[in-house]
Amino acid sequence: MADATVKRLDASGQRPDGLEGFVADWSSDQRAFKKVSWGKAMMWIFLLSDTFIFSIFLVSYMSARSSTTEAWPSASEVFALHIGGADIPLILIAIMTFVLISSSGTMAMAVNCAYRKQRRNTALLMIATAALGAAFVGMQAFEWSKLIAEGVRPWGNPWGAPQFGASFFMITGFHGTHVSFGVIFLLIVASKVWKGEFDSGRRSWLCREKGDYEAVEIMGLYWHFVDLVWVFIFAFFYLW
Repeated sequence: MADATVKRLDASGQRPDGLEGFVADWSSDQRAFKKVSWGKAMMWIFLLSDTFIFSIFLVSYMSARSSTTEAWPSASEVFALHIGGADIPLILIAIMTFVLISSSGTMAMAVNCAYRKQRRNTALLMIATAALGAAFVGMQAFEWSKLIAEGVRPWGNPWGAPQFGASFFMITGFHGTHVSFGVIFLLIVASKVWKGEFDSGRRSWLCREKGDYEAVEIMGLYWHFVDLVWVFIFAFFYLW
């Protein structure tokens, strides 16, 4: 066991000082934060940094929209779908939002089942969450292809301000990438839950000890964050 972890004591039996002591503490297989595991703490730090990035994107979008001298395209017209002989504004965006918010519900139920050690229900709910996330990404791909076919580019668009295309592809693309990676990791964790790896007692990637379903909770933190970010994108980009 001593070979698998970083030694936290020096030859005299005392905790090393300075940088060596800092490295020993933070690289050890212990809980570096009070009552918070290493994995969960790192996820919170990652989400905090991601919050800054998305905030900068949205502030930049608002600044570009407020400062442009050309007319900004109307979201109700640009994102309308022609159905049954009529243009229905924001119908696809509304469905995408409903799908993603619904996935937060299935993810929350998966975490609850994980706390109860209900392996089968946890795996199925995580797969359902991944399916909803994949559906969201698919609809976003359709939205991108539609706008590209209509002439929208990062450097311009046929409806006015050229900054619209850059803002749209940057913000929705960055968020869509997060959702895509989330879907992949949901399926990975769901597969491990289904196979019983969290109940086997063998240490492996994402599995620390028998009966520890913390990886499911960490995925829940990430997924709820992705959903929350979309609420702000929906409000600032599509409703403004």
